[in-house]
Amino acid sequence: MYSGINDAVELANGIRMPVLGLGTYKTPDGAVVENAVRVALDAGYRSIDTAALYDNEKGIGRALKHSGLERSEVFITTKVWNADQGYRETLKAFDRSRKDLGTDYVDLYLIHWPVKGKYIETWRAMEELLKKGLARSIGVSNFLVHHLEDLMRNSSVGPMLDQFELHPRLYQAELISFCRGRGITVEGWAPLMRGRLNDNPLILELAAAYERTPSQILIRWALEHGFVTIPKSVKPERIIENSRVFDFRLSGEDIGRIDALNRNERTGPDPDNFNF
Repeated sequence: MYSGINDAVELANGIRMPVLGLGTYKTPDGAVVENAVRVALDAGYRSIDTAALYDNEKGIGRALKHSGLERSEVFITTKVWNADQGYRETLKAFDRSRKDLGTDYVDLYLIHWPVKGKYIETWRAMEELLKKGLARSIGVSNFLVHHLEDLMRNSSVGPMLDQFELHPRLYQAELISFCRGRGITVEGWAPLMRGRLNDNPLILELAAAYERTPSQILIRWALEHGFVTIPKSVKPERIIENSRVFDFRLSGEDIGRIDALNRNERTGPDPDNFNF
């Protein structure tokens, strides 16, 4: 499953998305994010994940402008924040993000969280952006099964992707199965569990056995499952290291051993119980 950094998945509308991207959550705007993106692109990454909330879209836009790459060569994902949800608000928020990123279009636009009473109207705006070609694909983030069911009952176009917390300690089997049964691509955030698995005995054992780092084992585990994954780092050596995961495979037995680490343990909020 996946043998190169340029490997991609095909979303429901035929748009191709790289399986590995650079996450930029809590990456400061300015030189920090610009350098991270530059290093990632030089290492072969062709997907950058951001959000209005991250407040680093301008820096990402500058890095892309000076990268020497054509716009069509880089897949850009951004997200509408909770305070900007609603039909008109979402259209305005998208325009701000697009301008900050310095691009005519966004490859993937996501609803960041399922805000009650808002995400249906927000999705109407997303459908309009898709129809106009301003967003090449649209999806959601942190939506559980019941959120997806509600959204799909009230929309003409279903979400093409759901990005949610996904790592060995939080293997959301029901949600993964639901998405795959309906053509919704699965993308995981916090694939490294924010470093909390770096000293796990099993992960350390496998890292030694495969002569890899714990992070590389975790990223490869996600790829073996067919997930799109977006590890985050601002350290050049880590960004490069995280991309070097396509020249080895985990055995089926070892994948199963990692799967068994699941404890339904979140590092972030519960999508059914957040207050922001």
